[in-house]
Amino acid sequence: MTRKQRRMTIIGGSLAVLALAAALVLNALRDSIVFFSTPTMVAENHVQPGKRFRLGGLVQPGSLQRGDNLAVTFEVADGGAKLPVAYKGILPDLFREGQGVVAEGALDANGVFKADTVLAKHDETYMPKDVADALKKQGHWKDDYGTQASGGARPAATTAQGNSQGAVR
Repeated sequence: MTRKQRRMTIIGGSLAVLALAAALVLNALRDSIVFFSTPTMVAENHVQPGKRFRLGGLVQPGSLQRGDNLAVTFEVADGGAKLPVAYKGILPDLFREGQGVVAEGALDANGVFKADTVLAKHDETYMPKDVADALKKQGHWKDDYGTQASGGARPAATTAQGNSQGAVR
């Protein structure tokens, strides 16, 4: 084997090992990727039961029901569709009806979203990019979101008892 052939063999072998390593990494990451959807997107795309995704939208007023052992059910809507959600655990402090929520989990065979993680947005000035894009697409975007986030008037903070306090920053 000449020197040039040996060098080409080493380079070819290195590329093969690198391609194998990249394939293994991408295969491992495929299982941990979770996509974002709204209830309308779930209905349109006919998401298969058991497939994990993030569900985002607004908690429907009057839909929150608390059960035994920290079990909670509620509906998430985006203006076009509603999806029932079941969750067992402690909800975030800022979770309430009419607020935005992002839940991670999967649909069961009955069409109920079984969440294992629930995240509540803290106020109307913050919104995940995916949720904001979905609201804009469906026409539910409020134009004052950007002005409040960029230094407009801040809403007064509210204590756990519901008393209003002036926010000083």
